[in-house]
Amino acid sequence: MPSEADVKFEIGHVLFIDIVGYSKLLIHEQLEYLEKLREIVRATETFRAAQREGKLERLPTGDGGALVFHTSPEAPVECAMEIARELKKHPELRVRMGVHSGPVKEVTDLSEQGNIAGAGINIAQRVMDCGDAGHILVSKRVADDLEHYAQWRPLLHDLGTCEVKHGVSLALFNLYSDEIGNPEQPKKFQTDERKIDVVTPTAPQKSIAVLPFENLSEDKANVYFA
Repeated sequence: MPSEADVKFEIGHVLFIDIVGYSKLLIHEQLEYLEKLREIVRATETFRAAQREGKLERLPTGDGGALVFHTSPEAPVECAMEIARELKKHPELRVRMGVHSGPVKEVTDLSEQGNIAGAGINIAQRVMDCGDAGHILVSKRVADDLEHYAQWRPLLHDLGTCEVKHGVSLALFNLYSDEIGNPEQPKKFQTDERKIDVVTPTAPQKSIAVLPFENLSEDKANVYFA
């Protein structure tokens, strides 16, 4: 069994995709929607170019999947935009996408099938999980790579941080234009402004009342205290 030091990771540029509300669909709808999504993804030029070069890995999931590009940080974003444009023709397909660049590695699962693992995959999925239907969310790492280019900067909109599993906070950006993406703030970023003011009763402060009194003694020197 290889030791931890023997495990070699490389940086992958990951696009994670899923169908929102997939579990609520009827079985025939699930199959139909998944097949349509696969067709749309496979037809994108970015997907086909990376596949021709042997620089693309695919990780299917029950309601979508992940694409790992070994080309450039732009590849998953370009692919997401191509997918989003095509999805406008299929409003019944409510899809969200997340993009992150991070370490990945090919592994063999229990069924002796090839698989992909690593923080790059895990974080890309969590980035996606912070979005709603139509969103293309990207991690700060990806945004930092893209913002240096004029064609990308106007599309990146800082959302702040989103808390995900295990209390981890991710700094995220919403990628959209007038044509693609979802400009609405994701629900996970919306804060409830309805605050209930709780009034805590406080005990009344104790005070001492000093009352004047009449000097009834025959000692006139005590008049000072009267």
